[in-house]
Amino acid sequence: MENRIYFVDVTNRDGVQTSRLGLAKLQKTIINLMLDDMGITQSEFGFPTTMHELNYLNANLELVEWNVITNTKLSGWMRAIASDVEQSFTNVPKLKNCNLSQSTSEQMIYGKYMGKKTPDDILKMTCEAVECAVDKGAQIIGVNAEDASRSDINFLIKLAKEVKRAGAYRFRYCDTLGYEDPQTTYERIYQIAKEAQMPIELHFHNDLGMAVACSVMGARAAIDAGVDAYINTAINGMGERAGNADLVSCLLAVLKSAGFKNSKYKIDPKIDLSKSWKLAKYTAYAFGVPIPINQPAVGDNAFAHESGIHADGALKDRRNYELYDFEELGRGEPEIIETGRMITTGEYGGIKGFRNVYDKLELEFHDEHEARNILELARYANVHTQKPLTESELKFIYYYPDIAAKVMTVSPYYCPEGAIKDRVDAHLLTLPKHII
Repeated sequence: MENRIYFVDVTNRDGVQTSRLGLAKLQKTIINLMLDDMGITQSEFGFPTTMHELNYLNANLELVEWNVITNTKLSGWMRAIASDVEQSFTNVPKLKNCNLSQSTSEQMIYGKYMGKKTPDDILKMTCEAVECAVDKGAQIIGVNAEDASRSDINFLIKLAKEVKRAGAYRFRYCDTLGYEDPQTTYERIYQIAKEAQMPIELHFHNDLGMAVACSVMGARAAIDAGVDAYINTAINGMGERAGNADLVSCLLAVLKSAGFKNSKYKIDPKIDLSKSWKLAKYTAYAFGVPIPINQPAVGDNAFAHESGIHADGALKDRRNYELYDFEELGRGEPEIIETGRMITTGEYGGIKGFRNVYDKLELEFHDEHEARNILELARYANVHTQKPLTESELKFIYYYPDIAAKVMTVSPYYCPEGAIKDRVDAHLLTLPKHII
């Protein structure tokens, strides 16, 4: 089979680590559904060792079991430590795909582990974690080399070969600090892929503004070396510090740029570019971060022309000044905006207004019990997201009420031990304290 370029979206793992921002579990679920509708290969959907994620993770895997999510594989992120892998598969028993992360640069081995670990210890720990995942029945195991771009290339090749022997399927090259440039990316990825002969994931941050360029050049190197490439992306480029490689930009770079005209650079055939606009708009709304006006493909100015020469040329033939069509991205449909009376449903909404909202969606309730149950879930969803509910969210609650309830349920992990247990037992927590 010919090698292809696949896409692993990390919005629900790395994107939600954007400082001072985040997503509610319902919003993460809608993003998984939209990624699936778009045909994106994989979604790194969360952290199986983080207690507040567990209901959401298990509920989304139920959507996979019910064949609601069919195109996009859901994978969990964890440290490459056997005990973390053990805990992850205990917490999320239906988990099938995982990425195990391990620091590989000299800076991080000595700077994070403070001299307590050697490179040989890193190899041993990582292989033990892979073997544990194999033992737990994981189907696709990826190993992440954190700070790979500042790591010794020979150590990375050795690590890739060792984890492949242990049962890993993919090797993730993480440019954790956005340090890499396109030329060095190509050279290093080609060498690793050629030596290890295993699929390579490309994970690039945008600290120097080159995340998209490095991602696609890394993918090109992997294909040239004879293995599959998996580009890691985040919708609208969300993520730590300056963010990750943007999903739509990476897709367009592979599909439309001059260097990828060669027919051997093919993307996952399931991917439907026309879903891009809807996905980008929803994610911007969920994060509360507007799409930049000049964002490639989905920004308001992506197809706007003002210069007389440009406007004249675009009107005569769009190809004069447009590299691709807005229709390809799902743009062009009129957006209806209410300018008169508007009825919304929220945490204090009543049954009449609620029914009005669902009537507009052409969804019917079979009896009063059904209507009031869905109303309560919609109220909880509004509390959960702290935003007016979107059409997609309202439909999800209507069709999958049990899953919606589970996704929105977060039970605090609170088991007092040690000093805090002494405080609780002594009722010291009930004493008034001046806080404000």
